Amino acid sequence: MKIAHVVATFFPYLSGTGRVCFHNAQGVAQLGYEVQVITSAYPSGTYQYPDEIDVIRLPIMFRIGNAPLLPRLLTAIKNVDLIHLHYPFIFGQELVYLKSRLNHIPYIITYHQDIILEGIKGKFINIHHHLVGNHILSKASRLIVTSIDYGRSSQISPIVKKLGERVLEVPNGVDTKRFQPSIDGSSIRQKYEIPSDAIVVIFVGGLDTPHYFKGVDILLRSFANIKEENAYLLIIGDGDLRPTYEKTAKQLGIEQRVRFCGRVEDEELPNHYAASDIGVLPSITMGEAFGIVLLEAMACGKPVIASRLPGVRSVVSDGVD
Repeated sequence: MKIAHVVATFFPYLSGTGRVCFHNAQGVAQLGYEVQVITSAYPSGTYQYPDEIDVIRLPIMFRIGNAPLLPRLLTAIKNVDLIHLHYPFIFGQELVYLKSRLNHIPYIITYHQDIILEGIKGKFINIHHHLVGNHILSKASRLIVTSIDYGRSSQISPIVKKLGERVLEVPNGVDTKRFQPSIDGSSIRQKYEIPSDAIVVIFVGGLDTPHYFKGVDILLRSFANIKEENAYLLIIGDGDLRPTYEKTAKQLGIEQRVRFCGRVEDEELPNHYAASDIGVLPSITMGEAFGIVLLEAMACGKPVIASRLPGVRSVVSDGVD
């Protein structure tokens, strides 16, 4: 059986959707299926993928945020028995549906998140969702959500109700051999010149416009209320909003206690969690559906603070984790 995973963002671009797709594809390949991932060639450059999955990176005609138009997507999906669409993928999801109809290929969908935008873009997304998105979702052989809580609370709640048993809950996970409590994070503290007895708060997430909903500005303003000089904030991630956040930290007078670490390679990420005391996910909209970073922090033995959002609240047990 040959399965094609179709996703808008994938490594080397760091996103929760791409990370879930990666582990889905790799896991299915390890079960003995033939697997390919079809995605965009953004960002440019090379990346070392596991031998068991075939990654096809297609040229982009244009992109809006994390929605690339890939004209060659229709022809790239060939000789497959099943399409696994990682949704939302504006431009891509329509082509997957067309390919499914033309070639009678069943498709399943993992619904990762609502798209929540303001202004004209937001109005367009809402109209598109009701006129096109709902139809594509309703025709899927299976609709996968990372939590029933999110599915029932999100924009697709009518579809979740309509599809009934065709809806499956498949929570995200982490590799507990990589993320575990015994890791020594002292070298990371030394690298960023953080005292060994300091209290360290860590945030991991995209600092680009598509990830505006991560709430980094709120995190910075909240951290400014902590007057303890021995408290530090590690911000892991990069993107076009980073200069704005750095400026905010300076305006708040906390730049000496905030470390913008930039992009951290996967093999180094567990060490950064190990160097922290508390993980924080301060997301502000339902663009956040789960929060894999919460699992990563907890797997490393760290308590977490998270926004009480549908989906996210299913990951964290209040007062326990």
